[in-house]
This record gives sequence, C-alpha cells and structure tokens, in this order.
Amino acid sequence: MKLEWTERAIEKIKSKIQEGGRILLKYDTEGCGCVVSGVAALWIVEEEPEGTVQLETNFLPVYMEKNKMVFFDEQMTIDFKKEQHTFQLKSPNQMLNPHLRLENKIKKGKDA
Repeated sequence: MKLEWTERAIEKIKSKIQEGGRILLKYDTEGCGCVVSGVAALWIVEEEPEGTVQLETNFLPVYMEKNKMVFFDEQMTIDFKKEQHTFQLKSPNQMLNPHLRLENKIKKGKDA
C-alpha cells in the first residue's frame, strides 16, 4: 500500500507533529455503530500500536492497523485544503475522507 503526501500536506503536518511522534492512519469506528461504517482519521501517537504495518510513503512513515487495510485503496494521497483548513484522503478511484481529522493522542504531562 502506497501513501503520497502532497507538498501542502507536508508543510501543514510539519507544524503539528512533535519530535518522536508517529502518524497512524486510523480507521475509527467509535460512535459509528458498525465496523464497516468507520471513517479515516490521522492520529499522532507516541509509538505504533501492535498489529500495525508501515505504509510506503514519500514523507513521514505512516502506520495502519493490518486488519483495517481492507477498507482502504492500494494507492492513496493525503492533501491539505487551505480553503477548508482540513486534510483530505483520496485515491485515484474515490475521495475516502474530504475532512480527515488530525488528532494528537500523545499523553501530556500529569498536570496538563
């Protein structure tokens, strides 16, 4: 599976990710009611979770849960749309998520 970052997405993610952070392309089903009703999201995590695989990219490594790969296309692009202030996940076949959330899941200090 290949994932290409556009230049706009690279510039935006650089300002969001902390040193040592990892990017997880998450198939998030929380609140969706069914596993096939999930939505893609980008999570910044401290380390890649067990059961993930590293995708081939042109920028930062991106990880994905191996058992969720079936919900994605073989070739995808992450773009950033300045007008909408949002990341987008698309493939040559379809728009997978026009409003791709970016969530920082790295735990802050005890008092944060």
